[in-house]
Amino acid sequence: MGELVLIRHGQTEWSRDRRHTGWTDVPLTEAGERQAGELRPLLRGRDVGRVVTSPLTRAVRTAELAGLRGGETDPDLREWDYGGYEGVTTVDIRRERPGWDLWSDGVVPGGTGHPGETVEEVGERADRLLAPLAPLVGDAGAPDVVLVAHGHVLRVVTARWLGLDPRNGALFALGTGTVSTLGREHDRPVVTSWNLSP
Repeated sequence: MGELVLIRHGQTEWSRDRRHTGWTDVPLTEAGERQAGELRPLLRGRDVGRVVTSPLTRAVRTAELAGLRGGETDPDLREWDYGGYEGVTTVDIRRERPGWDLWSDGVVPGGTGHPGETVEEVGERADRLLAPLAPLVGDAGAPDVVLVAHGHVLRVVTARWLGLDPRNGALFALGTGTVSTLGREHDRPVVTSWNLSP
C-alpha cells in the first residue's frame, strides 16, 4: 500500500506510571511484551519494505516481538529529551508550574545526558527522518515503511507529515502498543488510520 506505519512501543513501568520517558532506556513490562506480540495480526498481510526503529531497547524489542525483522535504528526516532523533567509526571510538574503544557511550555535543562529539547528541535529530527522516506509513501504498489518508536516523537512525525507545526503533535493522542498509518490521498499527506490496537 505504500504507507508509513507508526508503532508505539509496548508498555514500560514509566509509561504505565505516566512518567516522562525520553532517553532513559526503560525496558518493556510483561504487559508491554504481550502488547508488542499482539501487534502481529495488525501487521499481517502488509508488504513491509523497510523497518526503522528508535535505538532505545523498548522500541527495538517491540519490533522484534511484533515479528518485524531486518530493521535499522535511527537516532532521530529517539523520544523527546525531556531534560529536567525526565522521569517526572505532568501532575508533579504542575505542582511547581500550574498549567504547564509540554507542547507550549517545553522542558527545563537536565543533568548530564539529558540537556532537554525544544519542540522545534524534535520537529527538525522528524523532518530529517521523513526527507528520504516521504518519496517511498503513496504508491499503491510500493511496500510499507514501518517506524517503531515513542509516543511524543511519533506525534511530531505525524504533524510534520501533514505539514503542520511540530506543536500540533499535541492533537494526536497515541497509546502504547498501537499501530497508526500515514499515507496520501490525491497526493496530499493524510492520516489513514490512528491508534489501533488488537
